[in-house]
Amino acid sequence: MKNLLSLGFELNRDLMTTLRLATGGVCSMAGLDIDETEDCKVCITESLLLLMHCGYPSARVSFSEDDGVSVRIEAEGTANACKEDFPNDGISSALLFALAQEVNMEKEKDCLRAIGFRFVKNGR
Repeated sequence: MKNLLSLGFELNRDLMTTLRLATGGVCSMAGLDIDETEDCKVCITESLLLLMHCGYPSARVSFSEDDGVSVRIEAEGTANACKEDFPNDGISSALLFALAQEVNMEKEKDCLRAIGFRFVKNGR
């Protein structure tokens, strides 16, 4: 597995566009097609929204290459609006499970803490 990029940043909507642009570049480097790249961008955004809804102040997004792109998004700091039903957080969770492969949601003390998923080249 080859590490491609790791970014830590404050969780706010203004930075999501920048992260979506970075995601497009990483997916292109890894050889994903345009549809897989767009799906990955959606999953990045929805993952960040889930962590924002939990009230985390910041997060780290890490990309690695392994016959596609693996993404891990980990909250940093302390949640101040934790929800026990994080996998049922509406459309964000539904999109993650519908678009990505190997979705993994990790919790700590009943709070969503990290989200991981993969996009395999031509995985459709």
